[in-house]
Amino acid sequence: MSAKPELKPELGLRDLTLFAITCVTSARWIPIAAHAGPGSVTLWLLAAVLFMAPLTVAVAALVAKYPGAGGLYLWTRRDFGAWPAFLCFWVYWMGIAFLLPTAALLYVKVGFSMFGPLFARLGDNRFYLLAATVVLIWIALGSNLIGLNIGKWTENIGALATWAVGLLLVAVAWMVWMRRGPATPMHILPKWSWGTINFWAAIAYATSGMEGAGMMAGEIRDPKRTMRRAGWIASGFVIAFYVSTTVAFLLVLSPENISELNGFAEMGDSAGLLLGAAWLSPLIALLVVISGVGFVGGLGTATSRLPFAAGVDRLLPAAFGKVHPRWGTPYVSILALGVVATLLLVIYQLGDTMRVAYYEMVSLMVIAGFLPYLYIFASAWKAGKRLSVVSGGGITALALFCSVVPPTDITNIWLFEGKLAAGTLAVVASAWLVYRRRKQS
Repeated sequence: MSAKPELKPELGLRDLTLFAITCVTSARWIPIAAHAGPGSVTLWLLAAVLFMAPLTVAVAALVAKYPGAGGLYLWTRRDFGAWPAFLCFWVYWMGIAFLLPTAALLYVKVGFSMFGPLFARLGDNRFYLLAATVVLIWIALGSNLIGLNIGKWTENIGALATWAVGLLLVAVAWMVWMRRGPATPMHILPKWSWGTINFWAAIAYATSGMEGAGMMAGEIRDPKRTMRRAGWIASGFVIAFYVSTTVAFLLVLSPENISELNGFAEMGDSAGLLLGAAWLSPLIALLVVISGVGFVGGLGTATSRLPFAAGVDRLLPAAFGKVHPRWGTPYVSILALGVVATLLLVIYQLGDTMRVAYYEMVSLMVIAGFLPYLYIFASAWKAGKRLSVVSGGGITALALFCSVVPPTDITNIWLFEGKLAAGTLAVVASAWLVYRRRKQS
């Protein structure tokens, strides 16, 4: 009998903390939150207390209980059996496959729009935008494909770039505020409307991702102690980043002048013009793109451990459970995620404008991403973390409801809802078909 494949323990406290930061923190959410207005500040704080902190508690408890590779697949399999574990892994994996192209698309759009007029024109061309997005995805995943000892530096540098862009935006906003005052009155009570409720789900989803660090348990040195410490350090940074950068955007621009896809360019250009700093936009763009590579690489690498664990259990073809003899990585799982993410990026552009396709992919990402949290919190309940389960599970249910409410920019509601329903059903049905076939083979 062949020995069970083992992954190399490459992650200490520093590396895991930076890895967790890259898995949770995404600069893409800042212009989205700022566009919604100063009420986003309150929503960030609520999401941190009611969802991110409970998730951190749950993940730390489950890593301590089950310190092996596979994360939520391993936890669900041990607590609820093979089919729930496979469904949980499959839906989460597909959610990340939707997330990676939407995140990469925004990061690339930022780069095109902020590096000068020539690049901005190229960014308006769908072919160049999609081609550059594919390149970013494969650079991020490829660096982790050839070894975590190399790939972890993609995440480390990405986390440091995220810190840098946060500090830069705050410093710029302070200088703008001192020179001409705030652009937006800071009334931080959220405004209720059916047209913005979809955004509430996105805010909650933006604070998720700590389970990504938990999926690396098989590659963490002293996982029980390290995961707990890294989770809380990363959580503190994440909420400080989201709140401070959202406020920074609103000090420079009013919400109606901030767009979800071009917000960084709009802020950089406005602040640069006022401060006489033409270099500001390219610097912000460079830092955002680097942070994007780290985010895609970190979350993609963590998620690839799910099909690896399923492959070891023979619920996927044996190739998924293989470790590369030289690189020590689950290379087939990483390649599969890259291929699916690339295909979804292309497919969801068919028949829609870029903006509508972006909204559809975000909603599907939230639905597929949140369904597995029901299992994570159920496992946490068995681990004794009852208060965290009540809070985190309640926010999960609320976010799933909010994600199916169409944003105000959607004109064809039936097409929007139809794609969400079809996409969700396709994910669940494909999970059942693959699982049933593997069990019968």
